[in-house]
This record gives sequence, structure tokens and C-alpha cells, in this order.
Amino acid sequence: MANHTPLSHPKYRPDIDGLRAIAVLSVVAFHAFPNWMRGGFIGVDVFFVISGFLISTIIFENLEKGSFSFTAFYARRIKRIFPALILVLAATYSFGWGALFADEYKQLGKHIAAGAGFVSNFVLWQEVSYFDNSAETKPLLHLWSLGIEEQFYLVWPLLLWLAWKRKLGLLAVTLLVAAVSFYLNLREVKQDITAAFYSPQTRFWELLGGSLLAWGMLHNREAYARVKQKANAWFAAVIYRNRQDAGGDTLANLFALSGLCLLLYGFWHIHKGLGFPGIWALAPVLGSVLVIAAGPEAWVNRTILANKVVVWFGLISFPLYLWHWPTLSFARIVASEVPGRGIRAAAVALSVALAWLTYQFLEKRIRFGGHGNVKVAGLVLLMLVVGYAGYNTYARDGLAFRNLVKINASIKSGEDGGAGTFMVHGCGSNDAFLNAHVGNCVTDSREPPRFALLGDSKAAALFPGLVRTSNEKGRWLFIGGAGPEGAPVPVISDADIYKVYQKFSVPAITAIANNKDVEKVALVTAARALFALANDKDIEDLPSSKNYAIALNGLENTVKVFAQAGKKVILVVDNPTLPHPEDCLNRRTTFGIVNDLLVRELPECVLPLKRHLELSSSYRALLNAVKSRFPDTVTLFDTTDYLCDVNNGICTHRKYGRFLYAYTDHISDFASGLVGKGLNAFLESN
Repeated sequence: MANHTPLSHPKYRPDIDGLRAIAVLSVVAFHAFPNWMRGGFIGVDVFFVISGFLISTIIFENLEKGSFSFTAFYARRIKRIFPALILVLAATYSFGWGALFADEYKQLGKHIAAGAGFVSNFVLWQEVSYFDNSAETKPLLHLWSLGIEEQFYLVWPLLLWLAWKRKLGLLAVTLLVAAVSFYLNLREVKQDITAAFYSPQTRFWELLGGSLLAWGMLHNREAYARVKQKANAWFAAVIYRNRQDAGGDTLANLFALSGLCLLLYGFWHIHKGLGFPGIWALAPVLGSVLVIAAGPEAWVNRTILANKVVVWFGLISFPLYLWHWPTLSFARIVASEVPGRGIRAAAVALSVALAWLTYQFLEKRIRFGGHGNVKVAGLVLLMLVVGYAGYNTYARDGLAFRNLVKINASIKSGEDGGAGTFMVHGCGSNDAFLNAHVGNCVTDSREPPRFALLGDSKAAALFPGLVRTSNEKGRWLFIGGAGPEGAPVPVISDADIYKVYQKFSVPAITAIANNKDVEKVALVTAARALFALANDKDIEDLPSSKNYAIALNGLENTVKVFAQAGKKVILVVDNPTLPHPEDCLNRRTTFGIVNDLLVRELPECVLPLKRHLELSSSYRALLNAVKSRFPDTVTLFDTTDYLCDVNNGICTHRKYGRFLYAYTDHISDFASGLVGKGLNAFLESN
């Protein structure tokens, strides 16, 4: 199977290019205007079916003719995919040079290397976490689907070739693999939605839907024709008054119309909140299969899908898919917010223009014509160069020497070295349980700890600065942070809003209460966690919260335990909640026209101190109520003076030219040093 006979290919069908157009335009519409078409992302699943159908048709036909060649197959794939992908990767790298901070450029380098190696789905899968930057700020996020397709192209031809050599039925093999993949999809979507989305094992069934159609259209043409003839006769008798009114493509028209309806249903009914792919992916898969199965003569296919304008979008669908997301993503990154509809529309128009230029002057010239071997070798070499450039950028931490880095303050400016090397595992009673379930269960190794820090991820953000600025008069023990299963929000309560925290909080509170070295306990938790608020972007819903009494009772129960153990309690007032720091970078690129179009001051990134105090008034009242209940035990420590410009009455992301916030509403390492120094001094003087 290594001969050099040219592979035979299925006859060109303009309606399939039309289906490609529907797929790509739905994806572009979803990314640019998600409120208009909330299920547009299923266009990727339509692409999967088309790819599976065309690729499997080529493989099935050529295996049976004895003309299949891995060399010819992959050479054609390389000429089809590499030109536009190399160009987009290079362009993304070039724009990122003048627009991205070091940490962002480092991540882009990793994604370029992953895109060049067709493993983006695996890399993006590993990145998904609480601390991950948003999808909109990853310019190559969309390459996950290309990774899955290429992995299919590597596995499927080899599997079919081996089955053919061993005289196994190709239909049986296709059915078996598709069934296993579909089962894994249904299982994973319930257990790990991220795995279900990015894993090739849970996505291959979609491509294999096209493969099954390819096998059926190759081997059952006569049977299909007989069924079609009988069905048309039946429909003619049922639907039409006169048989002569009936066309000969009634069944095909029914297939095409049903398929189109399934796709339209998916575009407007499926949304990100559903467990996708799962059972919902059947809508785009079956819809695509029906449209392709209808054939080019069905009315929908020949009139709508084969329309010249629609076909034109189908012809540029691959470069359009590649260009549209980096264009939209960079607009989002530079603007530090979702751009207005005008900017997004302009980004889409630019993507269409770039796609047409790519198709006309690059794709067509490389895919067709002579010097095939030279082209393939050159494309492979260029892809290796681009992939290495991305990896090198990742390995060199985003090339911080670039001018862009020098003219902007990065979120990384908030890093100050962490907690150091003094902390060792162990935090008192029930160490094993706490070590296994919370983010931190550690003690300073230099002297026995006089102070204990207890809380959620807000406590983890404060912890490094406390350790760095402590001295021999008062070292720290820390239990808390976001762990594998939950965070020890420092409340004792049987209320439903705290149910997820109690099995971690109670052992942590007990461990500190029983520690004879600890004299004072600092309780740190997010106001939004204490009141079970809706999001981590603001506390706008805090004044209307109905959980005041529940929160007060839970916090009083905790303080009572420490009071009975003879320990003092410091309630650390939560920091102001601003928009996520990546949305308030006030970035300036090295491209003047880009700055003029997208860069501006964002008023939402400046929080008036008066407004912050108004929003947090009930939270502060709660802390004061606890203090009043335990006047000999509790004191308050307010972080506002350290994190806000009190003289000017504002709270922002920066102080002394450095970032005060690291992720969401968590303070940076630098800010933890400012607050930690103040808290250590406060504890020593009281």
C-alpha cells in the first residue's frame, strides 16, 4: 500500500462546500455575536462530519481498488492544511510580539507549538482550571478542533488499512469504533465535561458518522436507489393529488429539509450551559449526515447550498475559520473588554478579507500545480520552524526583552517571590485529612507559630506576604486555600450555603484551637463566599443578600470555639472587588493604529471608595457585630488603607506602578506583602 498511484477522489459537490459555509459562518457568528446564535459552535461538529465523509470515501475507494498510498494521502493533507495554518500561526506570533505581555506571549508560544504539532486539544484540556485565563484571551483556542481532526487522520487510515489487510469488514470496524466513541462521549459528559469536549476518543464518533455515510453511499447505491424509488412513489400517492406533480427526488428533499431543520434547531436551541457534546451533538451530526445523504439534486442542496455566494464562503471556510478567532481574540485582549459590535463586525470583515486572500494567493497555488514533493517538504520544514519558534518563546518565558513589556505594567509585576522555603507540611491535629483535602496545611519551620491563618483562597493570596514580613516574634501556621475538594471557609454552620465547606472547615478550626503554640488566629474569607454571592467580579448583590443572619451565626460559632480555647481572633476585612485584572491592563501595543482603535481608559476599573464602602456595609456590620459579641476576643484589621488611595477616595489595580491583584478578586503577591507587613505589626503591637 505504498505505491505512488494518484488517489481517486469523490466527485466535487458544490452543496458540500455550501454546508461548509453554514458551518463556518455559524461558528463565526457565535464567536462575534453569541447572543444572536447561541448554538453556533456546533458548526465545528458539522465540519467533523464533512471531514469524516470525504476522508473515508477516499480511503474506502482506494483500499478496494488497491491504490491506497499513505504517502499520497498525507501529502494531500499537508498541502490542504499546512499553508493557511502556517500563515495564521506566523501572523499570530508576529502580532503577539507587539501586543502581548510576557506571560501571555509565553502561553501563545506554547499554543503555537501545540498548533503546529496538532495537539492543541490536549494542551487546552490541561490548562482548564480555576486560575486559567478566560477563553476569549487565547488567540489560538480554536485549534483544538483541528487537533482532533488531524489525530483522526493519523489513526483512521492506519486502522482501516490494517482491517483491510486482515480481511475484516470495514463497516463492522467503523460501527464498532463509532459505538465505543459515542459511549465514551455519553459517559464523560457526565463525569468530566472538559474531557468530553477536548478528548479525541469522545469526538471521533462525529467524524465516523460521516464515515458510515461514506461506506453506505459507496456500497449500497443500488439498494438506496430502489428504496428511493419506492419512497418517492409512496410520497407521490400520499402528498400529491396527481402523481405527475411529484418530482423524482421527494425522499432526497425530505432528507435535506430534515437535516437543515436539525441544524437550525441546534444553532438556536443548543447552548454552552448544556452538557455538550453528549446526546446534544446528535443534532448537528445527524443533520449533516442527512444533508449530505440527500445528494446534490435535492432542492435545498442545489438551490441554497449550491448558491454561488454560499459556495464562495465554503471555498474560503478553512482559512476563515483559522483567521476569525485570532482577530476577535486580539481585539478582546487589547481592549481589555469585549469590544463593541462595530469593532467585532470589523474584525469579522477583516477575517473574511484575509481568508479570501489566503485562499486565492496561497492555498490554490500550493494545493494545485506541479512540484508536489518540493511543496510538501517545504511546508513540513516551515511548520517545524514555526513550531520551534513557539516552543522557544515558551521556554524563554515570553521574551520579556520586547519593547511592549517595557512600556506596560504587567500583572506579573505583582509577583514578589512567594512565601519562601520556610514552610513545612503539618498543622496540628488531623494533619493527614487536612493535607489531603485543603490547599495548605503548613507551619513555619523557624520558630513555633504564634499566629494562625485560616480561610479560603483569599487567605492563600495573603499568606505569602505574611510569611515574608514576619519575624521571630511571630511566625505563622496556615490551614486553607482552595483544595482538591473545597475550601475551609471559617464558619461552623449546618446551613445549605456552607454544606460544601463544613467537612474541611470544622477539622481546620479544631486543629488550630487545639494547637497550644498558637495565640492569635486571623480569619480570612471572601465576602462573596460568606454571603454566597453570585460571582467573583463584584459584590453588587451583597446589599440585597438574605444570608446575613446565617453568616453571622456561622462566624460567631467559629469565634466561640477559639474564645473557649483562649485564643484571640482577628477578622481581616476582605479586599475591594474590582474587575478581573486582565480586563484592566490599560495595555498599549507597539502598533499605533491598534492603540487608536482599541485602547482607552476603562471607568469600571476605578472603584470609588465610597461606593465600595456602600456595597460592603452589611458585611462590615456583620464583622462589627461579631466583635461586639466577643469584645475581649475579636479585633478587626481593615485592608482598605493598604489597597486603596484613601486620600483620593479610589481603589484601583495598581500601587507604586505595580499590580495589586493577581487573578479574579485575589490580591497579588506584592499586595500580600503590603497587607502582611501591616497585619504582622498589628498583631505584635496588640
